[in-house]
Amino acid sequence: MINRVLIRIKVVQLLYSYLLTENQFILESQPSAPTKEKRFAYALYLDMLVLMVRLAERVSERRGVFYPLLETRFIKKLNADDKIKALLIKYADGSFPMKDLVGPLADKIKDSGLYKNFYKEGGADNPANDSVWRELFNLIIYPSEEVIAANEKREHYTLRGVERMRGIMDETFKNFFASQDNLHDALATLEMSLDKARELYMRLLMLPVDLTRLRAKQLDDNRRKYLPTDEDLNPNMRFVDNELIMRIESDEKIKQYFDKHKFSWTVEEPHMLERLLKDIMASEVYDDYMRFPATDLYTDCEFWRNIYKYVLYENETFLETLEDKSVFWNDDLDVIGTFVLKTFKRFDDPNAEVAPVLDQYKDDEDARFGAELFTAVMRNKDTYRSLIRDAVKHTSWTDDRLAFMDVVIIMTALGEILNFPKIPISVSVNEYVEMAKVYSTHRSDKFVNGVLGAIIDRLQHEGLLDK
Repeated sequence: MINRVLIRIKVVQLLYSYLLTENQFILESQPSAPTKEKRFAYALYLDMLVLMVRLAERVSERRGVFYPLLETRFIKKLNADDKIKALLIKYADGSFPMKDLVGPLADKIKDSGLYKNFYKEGGADNPANDSVWRELFNLIIYPSEEVIAANEKREHYTLRGVERMRGIMDETFKNFFASQDNLHDALATLEMSLDKARELYMRLLMLPVDLTRLRAKQLDDNRRKYLPTDEDLNPNMRFVDNELIMRIESDEKIKQYFDKHKFSWTVEEPHMLERLLKDIMASEVYDDYMRFPATDLYTDCEFWRNIYKYVLYENETFLETLEDKSVFWNDDLDVIGTFVLKTFKRFDDPNAEVAPVLDQYKDDEDARFGAELFTAVMRNKDTYRSLIRDAVKHTSWTDDRLAFMDVVIIMTALGEILNFPKIPISVSVNEYVEMAKVYSTHRSDKFVNGVLGAIIDRLQHEGLLDK
């Protein structure tokens, strides 16, 4: 019932609001009016960060194929920082002052309980492990005899300078945790949004039942009038005797859902229900249906499909009610509405091998897709943003001119392309280009398509994308 189209939309929407308001992680700035001691401390600070990157590149598992520490959020943020990028390029010729420390420290880290627990508890995929570099720095790197000896040999060394460096590093870790992505809370919001989509689906299936019950009550009240007319005593019962309604009422999935959640249009929205019934009875769809010479399950199902398409989905009172009940539902209606129509049609197939009411997800893979996609983008967002910047570097577009929704759509597309090998690249690109048409500017689809194409070509050329 919740397909990947809707999941992608919800991931992009959540990422947009989330990334728009997140605190950005930045390194500490060069001190103003620097003394020799301050310059020493700051240079040592930057080299310590480069050392951490080098250590992450050294500590491997699976015979040098997998580098768990390189996947941590802290190291990814360092690798995305312009200062660190510049230093890594500068030190590529072997001039890194701490190069001799990498091997011994890497061995210490790999043999430590800190690293073993980090790896055992899920590595970089576990948000609780985000603190691993602060612990490695404070417990292994900073107090290491090799590091202390190397620091003492640096020009302008002072013990106060080293302590100042440690203070700067503490501020960096505080900044890092202040920019914490709150992945757990975000994933909870995503799950809630998907559950609300399921609720909308079930409510839309149950709405015809509540409307029918309301009409049945009206007809019964009419019979009890003091002076009933012939029409009151002998009404056309086709609307209330609709066979689709009977099948919905007796469906076990629907009964179980509403027994558990206790939702009711009749209790919650009685005035909307009356207004909606009045609008339905005033429609041509209703008039034609009530004039049919005879009806069967097919015509009963088609009646409600047409009521939804031509009356309900265009009814302002109903749409306003949806918006009041959930911020998610008006955006969900296009997708969920089509599944409701599909479900009505499935009720018309008594020989169908599958139940008419759709499960929340097609399979376990779809159930995990949203959380895994969101997590992949959050874990790699600095890398993806860097790829986007590089892709537009030699164009008329500059990073600050890009529509932020376009950036989020491209980042999400990259998260899918790079982390879900079973999904063809063309499928991912097409999905996000179509999304750009709906959720961004009138030229966004061409821009998203062009930037994704450039990044995909680059990644394939560099051997980083092999599907």
